[in-house]
Amino acid sequence: MENPILVAENVTKKFGDYTALNNVSLKIPRNGIFGLLGPNGAGKTTLIRIINQITYPDQGKVWLNEELLHPKHIALIGYLPEERGLYKNMKVGDQALYLAQLKGLSKSVAKKRLQYWFEKFGVEDWWNKKVQELSKGMAQKIQFIVTVLHEPQLLIFDEPFSGFDPINANIIKDEILALRDKGTSIIFSTHRMESVEELCDEIALIHQSNKILDGKLKDIKQAYKTNTFEVGLQTANPEALTSVIEEQFLVSPANFNTLEDALKLEIQLGDKFNSKELLRFLQSKASVTHFVERIPSANDIFIQTVKNY
Repeated sequence: MENPILVAENVTKKFGDYTALNNVSLKIPRNGIFGLLGPNGAGKTTLIRIINQITYPDQGKVWLNEELLHPKHIALIGYLPEERGLYKNMKVGDQALYLAQLKGLSKSVAKKRLQYWFEKFGVEDWWNKKVQELSKGMAQKIQFIVTVLHEPQLLIFDEPFSGFDPINANIIKDEILALRDKGTSIIFSTHRMESVEELCDEIALIHQSNKILDGKLKDIKQAYKTNTFEVGLQTANPEALTSVIEEQFLVSPANFNTLEDALKLEIQLGDKFNSKELLRFLQSKASVTHFVERIPSANDIFIQTVKNY
C-alpha cells in the first residue's frame, strides 16, 4: 500500500493479565474506508483508543502521516465512539460550539460550519433544545456533526448507524461516502456486515486480540470463493434431474428468490469443469432460469474465519 495515512506496527496492549491486543499491525489507506471488524471483546475499541491517544500501547508504534503519533495529531482526527458522550443538560448549540472549540476552531468559524451542517440535516430547530429532549437518533446526528466539523484528515466511526432508522442511516452513509470522496480517510468499525459490503475498500478482522485477516475486500472475497453456483431449473421431474446432476457435481439444496417456481440447487464444481461447461450441461437437461456464481459475503467470511480460528 502506497502512502498510508496511519500505520500501526506490532501493537500490544495488556490490562493486568489480560491481553487486549497482541502484536497487531495495520496500514490504513489514504482517501479510503477501512473496515475494522471483529466480535465483541476482540480488541477493536482498544486499538481505536490507542489511535486517539486515550491510552497507549505497551509495545509497538503508531504513525500518522509518517510521524510517530503525537498529541498534536489529535486535531487531525475525528472520533465518533459507540457510546456517545453528549452532556444531557446543555443546549445543543452551546454544546456543539464548545466541542468545536476544543478541536481548535474559532467560535466564528465553528458557528458558520455548524449552521451549514444543521441546515444540511434539517435540525436548525434543535439549537436551543437540551440533549435530553432529543431522541437517540437525533442525538446521534448532533454527535456526527461535531465529529466531522473540524474537517479532520482521519475519521473513526464506531458503529455510526446505531440508533438510526433506515432512512437516517442512509443519510449518514451518504455523508460518509461524500467525506471519502472529498479526500478524508476513514476507519469504520461495525458489526453490520451489509454496511461493510457497501462502504469498505479494505478490511481487517481482529479476534481474541489478534489480527487474523486483512486486505482489500474484493481480493479476500476472491480468495474465499468455492467455485459454487446457484442454479434455478425448470423441470417436470426435479428428483430425477437432481440425481443426474449429482452424478457429475457436488450438489445441495439452495434457497434464493426467483420469479419462477424452479428447482433450486447449489452446485460446486470440481477441477474437471468450468462455469461454461456447467451451463451447457444444465441447458441440455432443463430450462435454466437462474445461474449465478455464489460470491461469499463479508458476513460469510467473518463467520467462517472466526469459527475456524
